[in-house]
Amino acid sequence: MADKSNRLPQNAKGKWYVDASCIGCGLCSVTAPDIFILGDDGQAYVARQPQTEEENELAIQAMNDCSAQSIGDDGE
Repeated sequence: MADKSNRLPQNAKGKWYVDASCIGCGLCSVTAPDIFILGDDGQAYVARQPQTEEENELAIQAMNDCSAQSIGDDGE
C-alpha cells in the first residue's frame, strides 16, 4: 500500500500520487499515459491529476496493477 508521507516530490498536487517504493517498471505510464510519467530518475510520478471519470478509472487500474503498490489515491 502506498504511503502518502513518502510520496515523491515530482507528483502533481492532489489526491493521486506515487511513493518512493516505485520500482520504475513503467506499467502505470502505459495504462494511463496522460496521468503517470516515468521520470529520468527511473521512478514514475503523477504528471497531472485525473480530470475525467475515464481518467480516474485508468488511474484506479494502474493502482491495482502496480506490483510495488506504489500508487495511492489518499493524498491531498
